This record gives sequence, C-alpha cells and structure tokens, in this order.
Amino acid sequence: MKIQFPIRRAATLALTAGVAVVGLISTAAAQDATLKMRFVYDGTPPPVGNVVPNKDLEFCGKHDIPNEKLIVNPDDKGIKNVIVQVYTRSSGKDLPKTTHTPQTHVLVNKDCRFEPHIVVAQTGDTLAITNPDPVGHNANVNFIRNTPQNPMIPSGQKKEIVLEEEEPAAIPVDCNIHPWMKAYIVVLEHPFVDVSNDSGEIEIQGLPAGKEIEFVVRYEGGKLDEVKVDGKLTEWKRHRFEVDLKSGVNDMGDILVPASAVSAD
Repeated sequence: MKIQFPIRRAATLALTAGVAVVGLISTAAAQDATLKMRFVYDGTPPPVGNVVPNKDLEFCGKHDIPNEKLIVNPDDKGIKNVIVQVYTRSSGKDLPKTTHTPQTHVLVNKDCRFEPHIVVAQTGDTLAITNPDPVGHNANVNFIRNTPQNPMIPSGQKKEIVLEEEEPAAIPVDCNIHPWMKAYIVVLEHPFVDVSNDSGEIEIQGLPAGKEIEFVVRYEGGKLDEVKVDGKLTEWKRHRFEVDLKSGVNDMGDILVPASAVSAD
C-alpha cells in the first residue's frame, strides 16, 4: 500500500527590522524526509501483570519483572517496542549512502531481566552482554547470519560479540537459566529504523525525499497486518507498507492497532 501525507516545512526566510535574514539549507538537507507515526491500542488495554519467576527465587523473587510482550501506556494507549525499518530487499537501492563509526551496545542482565528489551545496532558494532546480578545468566542469541552464541555470563562478567552481518529479522535472546527473560537484537546495514517509545512514537530521519520507500513492521506481541491509518482500515500485507516520501516531515499520525491483533500471552 502506498501512502501520501501533507508535509510540514520550516520557513527559510525571515524579515527582522527591515533586514532580510536567509536561512541557508544544504541541498542534501532539503532533500531529507522524516517519517513519523504513533502506534495506539484501539480499545481498552488489558491488564498485564508481572512475570512470576520460578528460578533463583531468593534473588529474582525480590524484583518486579514486567511482562514486556505487550506494554501499553495507560495515559495515551501508546504501544511500546514496535520496530519499523526500511525494507531493504525492495528499497535498499534508494537509500542514501551513510557513514558509521562502530559502537558498543550494552545488553544488561539486571534484576533477572534483559535491559534494554530491544537493541538496535549496525553491522560492525559490538554487543556487550553484562551481568551485574549476583546470580549467573546465559544469553542464547539465535543469530541467523552471524554465528549463534550461547555464552554463560557469571556474576560480574561480560561477553562481547562483534556483529558482522545484517540480520533478516529481530533476533531473540533468551536466558535458558531463567526462561522468562527475553530480549531482541536488530542488526542492519543502515540507520533507518526506530523502536516505538513509551507513547508509541516512531521517528526515522534522513530518508530520501522523492522516493517511494517500503517499510516493514515487526512486533513481538502480535501481527500488525490490519490497522487503521487516518481512521481507515488498512491492510499491511506481510507487515509492510509503502510511503511516497516528500521533503520534510511525513506524519502518518496515529496507527490504531485492533485489540484482537496483539496479546501479552
């Protein structure tokens, strides 16, 4: 599905005390597009309780461990942890060239849960898995293109993994010692991705204006293939949608997700 939206542009010319002040904008910046949207639970959000640990109860039982499969903001119904990224198999050729300085992303085994729940990285980055807890953990990383890893992380130690290849999906990370623990790693060759925040907001900057770009949506708590866009029921086949990007902010507004599409179970 191709989507077009009204665009907001910043003024580049101002007159102050009879003097013209011209804002200089580079050609590259003028051609940039930003995609914004907000994922919203359409209905009354269900109560989602904490996880009840069944291992290392002396330590893990002391902590509130949230069920992170479905997190809905009680104030504005925003859905957290929805991943939106450019689908490179169809739109990779249209992406601008970018430079990237390798970074280290830390995935912490803390209070018997992984933090953060979703790690977003680029190829060449390093994943550092640490364990400040007084109990041992492991990190079963089920890579598809990178070499699968399942290291033990004793208390106070860490394991570093270089992310050499782009992954075709969000890669799950499990702790086999504490089976309720789960996180995800997104590894891409480009930076055009975002994970919805506490209010369900997504913002992807630096996209190519004047191009029709396909995006893919991934969500742990369900399939976002039928949603409401601008109040209209819309089918996102294979969780993908296209946007005819214009220079400036392309705001899709609230994306209403039906209650039947997501679950904390």
